[in-house]
Amino acid sequence: MTAEIRLGDIVATRKPHPCGGSEWTVTRVGADIKMRCNTCGHVVMLDREKFLRRRREVLRQGPTP
Repeated sequence: MTAEIRLGDIVATRKPHPCGGSEWTVTRVGADIKMRCNTCGHVVMLDREKFLRRRREVLRQGPTP
């Protein structure tokens, strides 16, 4: 799995969100990664290391920078 994170990536997480969804859209990339739940719209900010541990796979990559 590539460590490249793009704005607009749709990722699946290892554990589902309490709302039942496990798909997230990346909305900010930097030292911290901001992502929004595709099911309920909840926004979470994680540092890059935690994000890389918690994601399972990239379902769809965002546009090339």
